[in-house]
Amino acid sequence: MITETYKTLVQACLDSEENKVNEIMAWDLVDILENQKPLLIDVREPDEFKVIHLRGSLNVPRGVLESACDYDYEETEPELVKARERDIVVMCRSGYRSVLACSVMQLMGYRSVVSLKTGIKGWNDYDQPLCDANGNRLDDDDAWDMLNQVVRKDQRTPV
Repeated sequence: MITETYKTLVQACLDSEENKVNEIMAWDLVDILENQKPLLIDVREPDEFKVIHLRGSLNVPRGVLESACDYDYEETEPELVKARERDIVVMCRSGYRSVLACSVMQLMGYRSVVSLKTGIKGWNDYDQPLCDANGNRLDDDDAWDMLNQVVRKDQRTPV
């Protein structure tokens, strides 16, 4: 019997009294980037990241996040390990994986980590630039097509 769903796990991280995850909107990130240099972490899979991402973000897939945040692992990302005192913005496609990632990072001692609510989909909806693997800026409509995948019938909850 399923007691939790993906969305209830995400909501629990947002509602937690002990380890509450904070979210920011795309316009908040625009303001932050005008005055600060937070570490931008994209927790999507490498193939997703290559197709489209926010320029300057570091790809640390959710599946290896914990070991990437620590020394002595093949996945170790030294910049991330050293960033426990830095401002960090975590993002994914729609803002769910990033909430779970923030929760784990806070448990691992990161003091200032926030999730980009609505993810890079929201960033694109706010008409902010995204780029491809070669650093080329993507057209907003092309980015929209890449970010808005249709859920297949077999992926939907049975009726």
